[in-house]
Amino acid sequence: MRESRIEKRLKEEIEKIGGKALKFVSPGMSGVPDRIVLLPHGRIIFIELKALGEKPKPLQEYRAKELRQLGFEVRCIDSLEGIKHLIDLLKNE
Repeated sequence: MRESRIEKRLKEEIEKIGGKALKFVSPGMSGVPDRIVLLPHGRIIFIELKALGEKPKPLQEYRAKELRQLGFEVRCIDSLEGIKHLIDLLKNE
């Protein structure tokens, strides 16, 4: 499955639960996650999206590690099932 289809679905599903999935572009800093998910009550999750079975590149892994060290949640999603799992977790918190 194409990354663009997964990204579109993530945006739709996050909006259904009252959040925003904003495209994240940081000029001058390569490797940042694709989306910043903003949820009610100030929760922020950075999401790296990949086509089915793909893995983050080393620079993307490094950027995710930097964000985690700052206390942010970072996830990598490569399927519609991964989105469903995330939404189920968020609904049950």
